Amino acid sequence: MEIEDFSNPIPDPDPKQTLEWIESIESVISDLGPNHARRILIDTLSAARKSGVNIGSLTTTPYLNTIPPSQQHIFPTDIEMEEKIRGIMQWNATMLVSRANQGDSNIGGHISTYASTSHLYELCFNHFFRGKDGTDHGDHVYFQGHASPGIYVRAWLEGRIDYETLMNFRKEALSEGLSSYPHPRLMPEFWEFPTVSMGLGPLTAIHHARFNKYLQNRELADTSNSTVWCFIGDGESDEPETLAQLTLASREKLNNLVFIVNCNLQRLDGPVRGNGKILQELEGRFRGAGWDVLKVVWGSEWDELFEADVSGLLSNRLEELLDGDEQRIAAGDGSYIREELFNTPELKEIVSHLSDKELENLSRGGHDFKKLYSAFNSAKQNSNGPTVILARTLKGYGLGSEFQAKNITHQKKKANLETLKYLRDRLEIPFSDEELEEMPLYNPGENSPEIRYMQKRRLELDGYIPSRLIGDIDLQTPGPETYSEFDEGTKGNTEVSTTMVFVRLLRTLMRSSDIGKRIVPIVPDEARTFGMDPLFSEFGIYAPQGQNYTPVDHTMLMKYKEQKNGQILEEGINEAGAMSSFIASGMSYSTQLSPTLPFYIFYSMFGFQRVHDLIWSAADSRVRGFLMGATAGRTTLNGEGLQHQDGHSLLMASTVPSIRAWDPAFAYELSTIIEYGINQMWSKNLDEIFYIMLYNQNYPQPPKPKGIDEGIRKGMYRLRTSQKEYNNYVRILGSGPIMIEVIKAVDILESKYEIGVDIWSVTSYGELRREALECENYNRLNPSEEQKEPWLCTQLSDEITTTIAVSDYIKAVPEMIAKWMNSEYSVLGTDGFGRSDTRENLRRFFQIDSEHIVLATLSSLVRQGKLSATVFEKAKQDLGVEFETDDITK
Repeated sequence: MEIEDFSNPIPDPDPKQTLEWIESIESVISDLGPNHARRILIDTLSAARKSGVNIGSLTTTPYLNTIPPSQQHIFPTDIEMEEKIRGIMQWNATMLVSRANQGDSNIGGHISTYASTSHLYELCFNHFFRGKDGTDHGDHVYFQGHASPGIYVRAWLEGRIDYETLMNFRKEALSEGLSSYPHPRLMPEFWEFPTVSMGLGPLTAIHHARFNKYLQNRELADTSNSTVWCFIGDGESDEPETLAQLTLASREKLNNLVFIVNCNLQRLDGPVRGNGKILQELEGRFRGAGWDVLKVVWGSEWDELFEADVSGLLSNRLEELLDGDEQRIAAGDGSYIREELFNTPELKEIVSHLSDKELENLSRGGHDFKKLYSAFNSAKQNSNGPTVILARTLKGYGLGSEFQAKNITHQKKKANLETLKYLRDRLEIPFSDEELEEMPLYNPGENSPEIRYMQKRRLELDGYIPSRLIGDIDLQTPGPETYSEFDEGTKGNTEVSTTMVFVRLLRTLMRSSDIGKRIVPIVPDEARTFGMDPLFSEFGIYAPQGQNYTPVDHTMLMKYKEQKNGQILEEGINEAGAMSSFIASGMSYSTQLSPTLPFYIFYSMFGFQRVHDLIWSAADSRVRGFLMGATAGRTTLNGEGLQHQDGHSLLMASTVPSIRAWDPAFAYELSTIIEYGINQMWSKNLDEIFYIMLYNQNYPQPPKPKGIDEGIRKGMYRLRTSQKEYNNYVRILGSGPIMIEVIKAVDILESKYEIGVDIWSVTSYGELRREALECENYNRLNPSEEQKEPWLCTQLSDEITTTIAVSDYIKAVPEMIAKWMNSEYSVLGTDGFGRSDTRENLRRFFQIDSEHIVLATLSSLVRQGKLSATVFEKAKQDLGVEFETDDITK
């Protein structure tokens, strides 16, 4: 269905003249064509602006409701009952936060946000949010995080949360309680999405709606009836991520997406646009980006005033009123409103028939069920693309002068007794003054008309919201043969990077009959850098409109091919958007019970450093998938310099509990880790993310030794040991392509200095640390039981007293296991900023080349008295190493 074409809401004093203008432009279109008509209109608008007519830009409309009263949809049910239920919700939400802070004022919580959004949510709960008990998997709602108390108390009245749990609001550590905000990690059967990290909810909601279309177009799930609803605050629009992907939504015609902006004009500290009009600004942003915009500014009480305003004085006054002044006036009483808002004799005449009390009750559109229903219903009927509803509300609505429209309202955690009395009387909640001292919640009873009405509405809408499906994956995963291509190593002089190994393995997985169609490759406009471009023509780039142009390389075998059912998500230069797609794909096993496995491959420097907040959100969302940090390392990506060379993301990855980070050196390690990850996520149904480093350095890939799979998975295994006896013996831990430097160093140590070496390949310092900490914790809590010993301790011989660890990452990464080492532990790494140069020079500069590994080994033996210092000094000369500085961290 096409969305309605609403008429101009400005009152018309001369409809006949207006009709003549309309007929005139229609005549021009008929006689001279639309282009000439467009030119005339643009010139006319330009002339009007020059003459001082305030018509605004073409992307904004007057500061009035988009839908005039004559075109409002009829409210279909009992509006008085719904208003009564809303009042109960507001009371209980206020009590919930106030009670929590009565015993401990540090618990926190928010009262005013839900007060401003309660009409929005109750309208949707009773009319629009579709649950997951129907023939499909319903709607997806990104709730405004600070409004969570209102969502909790509704779930309590629905019988989904018991009273004891409700009383543990924000008390989760030692009891079953309720999380502060929407957190699927903490409440996995309730919340679907984490939303309180500002800006991430809107960004991921857009990509979620888009991914639902992806699932539909690729015939992986029927998402045709699923709507993504995203609630945000107007202050949240200042976060760059909030509005960053608006054009993606309109470009791909995401008619399954509705944004609702709670325009209460207030940030956490004060006005959003004290010197402007945030609602108008947002209209311009959304409309300019191609969205349909529905403004719900004024409540029904204003209708008669606008009808009487034939000269447009009132609409002009409201248009020119700055948000800071509008907020100030909203906090005043009726007499103040009369003087400050209706500030001319003509305006005062318009409201002369209204008492001061009636002026106070002139509601905003966001608190009017009739106005809101019409806007939401229109949004649902828009088949052309995304819609935003800009709902004008009051922060702290209905809470009296202590809260409503005050700058301090966001920080207020508890209502005083006077506010409780005011709210009780206004909402007709049946408690005495004495009972108010206990801040009681109100439950009218499961057989009351209110609860029966609520339950009936949710039954008709297919069940409760919010609700998260527990989507265990039951799919056949690929067998070992899928991962064995490089088990024999490369032949002859063939050299290959681990990035190329990954691309070949990814192609094999995508061809797999078992899960191939469920693999989702995601790349932010670097596919050619990573050697993924051959996948374009074979699997296609997802484009919902298909490919309506002829690409420049259309005659080539490996052409750039876009198609409606393409499998690859090519996101452009947009790591945040790509990460949002990763989240949508990685949680589809729950949102649509249609599991997909994302492989997001990116410059490792532009992963955690750029979008760590989104990665944390992915973990909270219980996402499963692979993050592939390509062109990794501070010296391996040799020519790109300081802002491109990653030497620290492995340490950053260790801060996210559900991420398991890996640094494979060889092809067989990489394939074993990916096999392990798929089994963890899909066979064992664990909510984990695997972060794997990929390198662009080509070198020979050795054959896979036997019996090392467990070591690869646990984080380290012995790669090689010296084949003859030596007086001195050391161990060297290597990772990634620096393993090639380790092998060169060992050859020098054995041949020139008669030092035997055990080479250990460390695939994950993070995994070694994780298991060691688990053992340590168990041993501390169970001192009388048999003590557990971590893998790294069981593997490393006590007889070796020197250990050298070297990687292409900062020293803090290998130092994660330092406390469990039973020998002198020397760490070489790449602390400091990156630089542009050859790999050889960079590794010499950061002191991680083979020569420095040799010197570090000799130095350790000298310090232990096992080797003469003259050996070390001569080695410096022989190896051509000069220590120009002791500080390379600048």
